[in-house]
Amino acid sequence: MLYDKLLKEAAALSIDVSERNLLPTTHGLYADNTIWINKRLSTRVEKSCILAEELGHHHTSVGDITDQSDVRNRKQELLARQWAHHKMIPLERLVDAHNARVKGRYEIAEFLGVTEEFLQAAIGRYLEKYGLYIILNEQYAIKLEPLGVVEIFQA
Repeated sequence: MLYDKLLKEAAALSIDVSERNLLPTTHGLYADNTIWINKRLSTRVEKSCILAEELGHHHTSVGDITDQSDVRNRKQELLARQWAHHKMIPLERLVDAHNARVKGRYEIAEFLGVTEEFLQAAIGRYLEKYGLYIILNEQYAIKLEPLGVVEIFQA
């Protein structure tokens, strides 16, 4: 399962992960090589998405960024989230979903092991970064809105 894989990755980075009762609006926190995941999250899929983002903070953030009124802190939050999107939903996985004949956002999210909200956020980020289409390995065209994959046939 993806959550277990992320836990192993955290352990390999000497990061302790602990599930605790956090404030209801707080899903996860990262500080000093420790990640806290809100115990109140109902599924391992939700916990996976949060753990990925908190690992993103380990790789991209510096200092205390809890004050989100500071634009620099919001940028670091966005970088961690983007890291998580690329970690959990690399473009190749969208092609894998297509090849598995998975249709619709709900089924794609389930296939990828993420929440629909996380999938939508990742697609939104890819739209901002690449525009409507992405050509992957000169073999696939990934259309982001509406989401779809087309194999490019070369003569």
